[in-house]
Amino acid sequence: MSAHLRLGVNIDHVATVRNARGGIHPDPVQAALMAQAAGADGITAHLREDRRHIRDADLDGLMAALTIPLNLEMAATDEMAEIALRHRPHAACIVPERREERTTEGGLDAAGQDNRLVPLVERLSAAHIRVSLFIEPDVRQVEAAIRLKAPVVEFHTGRYAELDGQARVAELARIADAAKLAVAGGIEPHAGHGLTFDNVGPIAAIPELAELNIGHYLIGEAIFMGLDASIREMRRRMDAAR
Repeated sequence: MSAHLRLGVNIDHVATVRNARGGIHPDPVQAALMAQAAGADGITAHLREDRRHIRDADLDGLMAALTIPLNLEMAATDEMAEIALRHRPHAACIVPERREERTTEGGLDAAGQDNRLVPLVERLSAAHIRVSLFIEPDVRQVEAAIRLKAPVVEFHTGRYAELDGQARVAELARIADAAKLAVAGGIEPHAGHGLTFDNVGPIAAIPELAELNIGHYLIGEAIFMGLDASIREMRRRMDAAR
């Protein structure tokens, strides 16, 4: 495995702050450019069906401005597929989405949605968009991703982030085992959700993982230390773990 663990910075919640008041400030595209300058390897943005944070115009701006890859998080809908095919981001991460949730609350049930996901994965892949499935670190879900021929999976680390003690140790082992299984099946494993300065180390130390996607915490810490410093500190801790 590569010693360099990529950091994808999710800029959704810059848009959340903007949308709380309306208008154009703060600009998530400017945040993405700052993240790029601070050493982010990629930018992640989730264009939700209800447009609660990232808007279509933000996606236009990101595609025009960035020189690092854009990872578009999207629901498995025809509307989002058409948007992805029109913009052609580097990657598209298919996530579960419910209107009433505050944030993505768990992994996609890839194992139970073959009929829905097979044509979507095929269409995106045919357009040279690198498809990722946001799933739980579960054997059944990894096996489904292998069947679906998705080149990437991103493991939901929300449970790991919420647990402590032996329960966290067990969840960490589950993520590590799932990452090994993904690699054995020809899939590149990523991880994200709920990661912080304090808990990122053990996840970053899993040698099979190629990328971590982190957003809400980095944007929150940016209030206190600035976005550049927040990203650089996360990068430092990830590198130390490797």
